[in-house]
Amino acid sequence: MVVKEMNSSGTKQVHTPMMQQFLRIKADYQDILLFYRMGDFYELFFDDAKKAAELLSITLTARGHSAGEPIPMCGLPYHAAEGYIAKLMKIGESVAICEQIGDPATSKGPVERQVVRVVTPGTVTEEALLEERQDNLLVAIYYAQVYGIASLDVSSGRFVLQQLNSVDELLSEIERLNPAELLFSEDWSLLASLKERKGLTRRAPWHFEEVSARKLILKQFNTHDLKGFGCEHLTAAISAAGGLLQYIKDTQQSTLPHIQGVSVESSDDSILLDASSRRNLELDYHPSGKLNFTLLGGLDKTATAMGSRCLRRWLNRPLRDQALLNSRYDCIDALLNNNLYADVRESMRSVGDIERISSRVALKSARPRDLLVLRDTFAILPALQAQITGTGCLGIEQLSGKIGDQPDFLALLQRAIIDNPPVLIRDGGVIAAGYNQQLDELRDLSQNANQYLIDMENREKESTGIATLRIKYNRVHGYYIEIPRSQSDDVPDTYTRKQTLKNAERFFTNELKDFEDTVLNAREQALACEKKLYDELLDAILTILIPIQTCALALAELDVLANFAERSISLNLSRPVLQEQRGINIAGGRHLVVEQVSDIPFVANDLDFSDIRQMLIITGPNMGGKSTYMRQTALIVLIAHIGCFAPANSVQCGPIDKIFTRIGASDDLTSGRSTFMVEMSETANILHNATENSLILMDEIGRGTSTFDGLSLAWACADYLAKEIHAFTLFATHYFELTSLPEEQSTIHNVHLDAIEHGDKIVFLHALKEGAASQSYGLQVASLAGIPSSVIEQARHKLRHLEDSAYKEQQAEIGNNQLDLFAINEPHPAVELIEQLSPDELSPREALDFLYTLKQTL
Repeated sequence: MVVKEMNSSGTKQVHTPMMQQFLRIKADYQDILLFYRMGDFYELFFDDAKKAAELLSITLTARGHSAGEPIPMCGLPYHAAEGYIAKLMKIGESVAICEQIGDPATSKGPVERQVVRVVTPGTVTEEALLEERQDNLLVAIYYAQVYGIASLDVSSGRFVLQQLNSVDELLSEIERLNPAELLFSEDWSLLASLKERKGLTRRAPWHFEEVSARKLILKQFNTHDLKGFGCEHLTAAISAAGGLLQYIKDTQQSTLPHIQGVSVESSDDSILLDASSRRNLELDYHPSGKLNFTLLGGLDKTATAMGSRCLRRWLNRPLRDQALLNSRYDCIDALLNNNLYADVRESMRSVGDIERISSRVALKSARPRDLLVLRDTFAILPALQAQITGTGCLGIEQLSGKIGDQPDFLALLQRAIIDNPPVLIRDGGVIAAGYNQQLDELRDLSQNANQYLIDMENREKESTGIATLRIKYNRVHGYYIEIPRSQSDDVPDTYTRKQTLKNAERFFTNELKDFEDTVLNAREQALACEKKLYDELLDAILTILIPIQTCALALAELDVLANFAERSISLNLSRPVLQEQRGINIAGGRHLVVEQVSDIPFVANDLDFSDIRQMLIITGPNMGGKSTYMRQTALIVLIAHIGCFAPANSVQCGPIDKIFTRIGASDDLTSGRSTFMVEMSETANILHNATENSLILMDEIGRGTSTFDGLSLAWACADYLAKEIHAFTLFATHYFELTSLPEEQSTIHNVHLDAIEHGDKIVFLHALKEGAASQSYGLQVASLAGIPSSVIEQARHKLRHLEDSAYKEQQAEIGNNQLDLFAINEPHPAVELIEQLSPDELSPREALDFLYTLKQTL
């Protein structure tokens, strides 16, 4: 049967009923790949097939015709679908899963099908589709004078709202959250910097309407109002949350009982880092893709995936609450006592990812091995509790209370699940023997069938005298007695012919037919009974969902704290001291990552910031360690504010509200911005948003333009930061003119990274010294980089020429106005010495160095 239709151009299209069904379902999922179940395969058609074939590297073929043209088609086995879906999720694609829900045996025409779930990058919960040690966030944005953000990790149920006032804050949060999928209203013009993100999903504006959004949230939490969650007044965030929940409802087509509440985050609670600062500090991403080059890679030795995800969250949101941070320090100290952390970490290795398992239990998608992991985790809790009891640390005791234990459900799972269950419940063999009497009886009947058949076969051979008689089974014909055609005349009258083959005849008897009905029915009943018992088991676990979620969060935090204790020993970290008065004092500070990946001993350096020492102008050669020193300062402060001991001999730190970095730059081709434009945009963000409690790293401001323009901009920026903002600032520069700033402002000081020359070579000492550097060693560094010696020599010649010109100008200036230059009112012996100098006695470079040093001392 075929159906004819007219397309928009008037051409006749001929579709089979099955293809009509496909097109009807596909109409509701225009922008999503439709996996259309056909037997043991998922099929894709038309543009879906072309796209999937390219993305998944599978064969594109054809099936039937439409408007005289072959219908593009590709397919993949249903049992291998998870791997293909995982690949699509990673590149930001979504998939609608269309299953056969009707019975092919009773269907007239195509079997009934419908979409049972839409899998999107932000809504996956299956273990195979998720990064084990990284949160998978679905984030919704709504703009109504302010920016509302709702973020949800469907795989854990963690639901968070916040409200922001500026675009800069919004972009900073999106960088921090790094959502797998980003929802926004169709009537909001997406920011240019967000357009290149993967997993962007537009939604109709009515999904974000505040009144309906509020009702949806109240229904989800079954509450009268939102006051108890602290978000009653956050109207933009509530609109975002409503849009997010509606999306979850549309895609999952099921309730989400594991989303039990919502928390509110405020920018006042944490140290803010903008998007460029997060990238510059390489917290959890390095351009090389190597995790060990990041701060997370240096700190993360957690025993569990839950702990690793928790550490990543802490790292990306350093806190300002000193009481909470000191509590974490106390926990680390308690775990260090008698090496308790080592015992805890050993126990934690037996803890599974019960945070994500709890969500799959709630969604009724938990697999048998999930329940096995849950059982094994419950089993380790008593021993873990015994280890952390009696530490005398309030924070540890509070975690112990949240972890709890579940002896009743441990016993239930021990009785119910076998020790090595199959992957899927559909295959049966999951529920342990002795758990349910009815299931045991059905299994006994089914499993003893083979012996019954052997006995029957022996009886029939004896009664018929046919030694070659065999009782067999296949899926098409069921059970039958097979006899060679040469002996078919010996078949008794009680046999009924079932099938004739070339060399054999197949028969059945009433006894065999009754046995077949009994056995097959028993197998079906046993599998149905097992599935029912499994669902009841999930329902039982669902009653303790909140305690499981609480336990999972506490276990994750304990894992992180034990990890911090181990790191403090392995990496020689020290407990920071947080103080109320402004200032940062670091003795023997180190860059935690560079120290671990470098083959040479790391040179530790000090830092001192106070009300009288607010800005350090850092000079010194390229490769001398300026950027490392700046980054290590920011990382030490950040590490201290996640509650971890820091890589230094000692750290004292006052209030810090923001960390800004202006380090390195490249063209932003997507928005048409040059390197210099990027540099200036980042600088403008700092100048507009920094406060006196901010920590600022400024590296080589002004290098992207002409020398005089760059110098002027660098000078003006440094001057503004020191005079107007009073933030703690590390200002690295090659403009030696900036080293005179301390003469004008007492809160600015010069420091440099030391190096010495040895012949034509340079040795970097990486040690921080007070005062300005004497030279930049640019030619020596160029030589180290492999610049040809002829080019280096030509550069050296040009340098001598430029320095000689500068010397002559300097001499002329001295001759015209000696007293004004040195700010003295009477003859001075040094002036007489300078007047006697000539290029023959000192090189131009030596003369300039001498003049500069003399001016500083006078």
